[in-house]
Amino acid sequence: MKKVFCSVWSLMLVLLLAGCGGEKAAAPQQTKTLRLAAAASMEKVFTQKLLPLYQQKHPDVKIEGVYDASGKLQAQIESGLAADVFISAANKQMKALSDKGYMDKETVKPLLENKLVLIVPKQGANAEIKGFENLTAAKHPAIGDPASVPAGQYSKEALTKLGIWKQVSGKASLGTNVTQVLNWVAEGSADAGLVYATDAALLKDKVQVVAEAPQGALQKPVIYPIGVLQKAPQAAAAKEFAAFLQSDEAMKIFEEYGFARAK
Repeated sequence: MKKVFCSVWSLMLVLLLAGCGGEKAAAPQQTKTLRLAAAASMEKVFTQKLLPLYQQKHPDVKIEGVYDASGKLQAQIESGLAADVFISAANKQMKALSDKGYMDKETVKPLLENKLVLIVPKQGANAEIKGFENLTAAKHPAIGDPASVPAGQYSKEALTKLGIWKQVSGKASLGTNVTQVLNWVAEGSADAGLVYATDAALLKDKVQVVAEAPQGALQKPVIYPIGVLQKAPQAAAAKEFAAFLQSDEAMKIFEEYGFARAK
């Protein structure tokens, strides 16, 4: 009996040791963190739809977004912001970074197109403001600061073409980004403003679009280029993410928010 007990115990011990010495559990995948630097007008489409979708498909990737005026983002990148992907609301900032060697030029592509529009508050709008040429009738107009905000640069170009830039800029409030201009009009502190069509769509219950920029007021369409940084900390993952943003799946979501595929 003792021999049988010893044999059983020995067998159990062998099995136990075999289990302990077996294959180790697979180590969890290491999470890659990407930093996206994108124009302020893109914050909602990324935070509400695109980033959750991408991270669901790629659980090993975490994406941190920095959203602001493209000129400010350009300055931050030049000052050492460790970004992986940059999306500007104009070609000017992307070209400047590419010319200075900050961008992987092979990855720089036109991504989206937007429209510059004139908005007024939904309630108590000035009836005289019917188009860009009537912006001189606004008592408190608002535009993005042309020094750093692409929407402000487009606004200056359009109003200069119409011959009313000096009249409007002399009394205009200058927003640090296009979202600030949108909010000023929405809350009524500005009685008119120039923003992108996609921004106006976000607060359509508080602002109304009066007109798009007149034909010929802008020399070129409003294009949003995308590119991967030359020294991106996660270059390979950044290129995969940039490719996703150019896919038909992502483009359908962009279109839901009022963007169009760049031509």
